[in-house]
Amino acid sequence: MSDSVIIIPTYNEKENIERMIRTLMALEHEFDVLVVDDGSPDGTAVIVKSMMELFPGRVHIIERAGKLGLGTAYVTGFKWALEKGYEYIFEMDADFSHNPDDVPLLYNACAKEGYDLSVGSRYVTGVNVVNWPIGRVLMSYFASKYVRLITRLPVYDTTAGFNCYRRKVLETIDLDNIRFKGYAFQIEMKFTTYKCGFKIKEVPVIFVNRVLGTSKMSGGIFSEAFFGVIRLKVSSWFRKYPKAK
Repeated sequence: MSDSVIIIPTYNEKENIERMIRTLMALEHEFDVLVVDDGSPDGTAVIVKSMMELFPGRVHIIERAGKLGLGTAYVTGFKWALEKGYEYIFEMDADFSHNPDDVPLLYNACAKEGYDLSVGSRYVTGVNVVNWPIGRVLMSYFASKYVRLITRLPVYDTTAGFNCYRRKVLETIDLDNIRFKGYAFQIEMKFTTYKCGFKIKEVPVIFVNRVLGTSKMSGGIFSEAFFGVIRLKVSSWFRKYPKAK
C-alpha cells in the first residue's frame, strides 16, 4: 500500500476520470486514488470500476446516493483514508485544472520538508490561472484577498482545492464539526488547520480551466463563502481549537 491517497470527488466526469487515473498511476512515486462519486448519471462510477480492475488495490471508489456537496465528499474520503492508515491525504479535481505532475511537489513539501499542509497555490507568486474568463479570475483573486483580510489566515490562495494533508492534521481537526459544504469548505479547512497551529506551505502551481465536462461553480457557492467567512471568524473568538501535537 502507498503512504499517500488522492481523493477525487466526481459528478459527471466521464470525459476526464480515466485519463486522470491513468496519469496519476504513472507518476514515479506510488499514489493511490479514492474517487468519491455522487451518483453521476453519466457512468463515471462504471469507468472508475474498470480502472479498479486494471490497478487492483490502488484505485478505490465510494459511491454516494446523489449530490451531497464537495465538503461532505472530502470528509467521507478523509475518514476512509484515516481508517486505511494513509499518511498523506490529497484533495484534487478530476478535470485536469490541477496538473497531476504537481502532485509530487505537494507531497515533498509535507514528506520531505516537514509541513503539515501543502497548498497548490494559484496566487502565491502572482496570478497563475490559464483559460479563465477575466471576471472569474478577478472574483477568485479578490475572494482570497477578502478571506485573508477577515480571517488573518496567512495563505494567498484560501479557496484552493489542490491540497495535501498529513494524517495528524485530519486526526486533530474534528471533521464532524466542519460546517461548510461548498467551496467555503476549503477556507474552513485551511483556517482550522492554521488555528490548530499546524505548518502550512503554499506551492506555486498553474491552474488550467477545464477543457472537457461542465464546471460545478455557481453563485450560491460564492455567497456561502462570502458570508461564511464572517461567521467563521466570529465563531473562532468563542471556540477552543485542539493544538497540533
